Amino acid sequence: MNRNSTTSVDGISRRSVLAAGAAGLALSTSGCIESVQSVVNGSGDGQVSLSIMTVPADGDRENVQIARHLEENLEAAGVDVSVDMRSRSEFLEAILLDHEFDCYVGRHPGEYDPDFLYETLHSTYASEKGWQNPFGVTSPIAFDRPLEAQRAADGDERRDHIATLLSNLATAVPFEPICIPDENRIARSDRFEGWDSGHLATRHGYLGLEPAADVDRLHALITDSRISRNLNPLSATLRERGTIIDLVYDSLLTERDGEIEPWLAESIETETEDGSTTIHVTLREECLFHDEEPVTAEDVAFTYRFLDDTSLGRTSISSPAPRYRGHVSAIDHVAVDDQYQLTITTSTGEAVALRALTVPIVPRHRWRDQVVDRSEDDEFSTEQGEWGLVTMDNIPATGGGPYRFESNSEREYLTLERYDDHFTRRENDLPEAPVEELEFSIDPGSKSSIERVASGNADVTASMVSASTVADIPDESGLTHLEQGSNTFYHLGFNTRKTPFSNVHFRRAVAQLLDKAWLVENVFYGHASPITTPVADEWTPDELAWEGEDPAAPFVGSDGELDVELAKQAFENAGYRYDEEGRLLESY
Repeated sequence: MNRNSTTSVDGISRRSVLAAGAAGLALSTSGCIESVQSVVNGSGDGQVSLSIMTVPADGDRENVQIARHLEENLEAAGVDVSVDMRSRSEFLEAILLDHEFDCYVGRHPGEYDPDFLYETLHSTYASEKGWQNPFGVTSPIAFDRPLEAQRAADGDERRDHIATLLSNLATAVPFEPICIPDENRIARSDRFEGWDSGHLATRHGYLGLEPAADVDRLHALITDSRISRNLNPLSATLRERGTIIDLVYDSLLTERDGEIEPWLAESIETETEDGSTTIHVTLREECLFHDEEPVTAEDVAFTYRFLDDTSLGRTSISSPAPRYRGHVSAIDHVAVDDQYQLTITTSTGEAVALRALTVPIVPRHRWRDQVVDRSEDDEFSTEQGEWGLVTMDNIPATGGGPYRFESNSEREYLTLERYDDHFTRRENDLPEAPVEELEFSIDPGSKSSIERVASGNADVTASMVSASTVADIPDESGLTHLEQGSNTFYHLGFNTRKTPFSNVHFRRAVAQLLDKAWLVENVFYGHASPITTPVADEWTPDELAWEGEDPAAPFVGSDGELDVELAKQAFENAGYRYDEEGRLLESY
């Protein structure tokens, strides 16, 4: 090992790649990319028919309006199209588990580092469950090579590989990013101070708040009832974001405002050489899980083994957890040195290696014994993302985080209580749980949530409020309007496994039916940023930067109005033809 490249970390600086207000995925016609064969049904002359999947308006109003905008423009271009609305869980199950969709409009969870594109696009994951390549795209040259190369690099070299990846992504269009929303919330500033000290989509939005003298309970409103029904950290369909998981479970490192900092790890030391990184981890001593069992290096090692294969080797085919897949795939080996010391080896650069240390650490004694021994059950099956250990509700959850499960009522509330034995309670340099009780109540409406906080019946809207209701946030004493950036982004996803979206030219023609700037102004009321790449500006090459319009998939029209003839020409250029009634036909 090259000790000259060793970095001792007590506060680790790692810049965010999905910083506030940044972003975008653009379609570039330049760059070397392998061809994607068009598989068009030539057996008949029926009209091209497809479905756009989305969630209902009460789940995400903006999602539906984007889908309707696309539906209208597809119909104008001669496509037979329908909008298929599903509950959020059914929506994610169809896309992430079953892969049964034509295309969809949704919000991708994104992440602070562009390495999230590894699991999103690598061919290895095309048949897996979860956010691992739900588009089914397989492209060893265009995607796999730059994805693997950026993992092994740091600094400018990594930036160059990511630029190549983004150019290829813009050309192949397995998904088309649309915009990054501003996350707007309302909070009681007369009951708590410090709302702007951390992002409310992370643990740091709640830890370190300063309550008024007589306040020992924080009441948060959330629009999504799934948290009241499931606290399984392995589930890909019960949550897109890990806010509650971050409060109930600890991770070795934590991301805060684009920087990586020690959390359960007291310190780490990294050694990099030839695209590999070795990490020496020192855990905080005498930490406890919520059942008062000690947190040790064995639990950390178990977590990485378990996330890599939830069957723990008891089936012939491994069953990786449908979440944190990309994180764990970066780990080559975890060696337990003693109770509080580990050595973790990776075949990646430092940036990707540190990202791998942000997964939730689970108690070995709780999860190990839940894996069925195949010798006891000949029918034992661990289909990824769908077997019982992954789909169970995990209530009550046992983690080691600053808050622990107290009670819940399905579709009504989830209550967490402060865990007084947490390490943040004994170390002055870390933000701690500010109140004894943290209650998340379900209120599906943004407007009603704003009214409840304004009237003093709640402290904060934990979910971002709909863009259409931002104007309803009152400017009053005792209230604060929080506007924060987002790692998430709205996008149009294509199922490249099936026609017509197996045709790259068809995908590009559809992408040009989205007027992103118009959507931002008329659907998001300006509370979003149109994007051309799914990463921050600092990672986006100049030729793909958004400068008033999409540089590679420009809308075929203006101000939201489609130029129908230009749209039809794009589909004809993709190899399709029209009948006398203006219908786009399936065959050439």
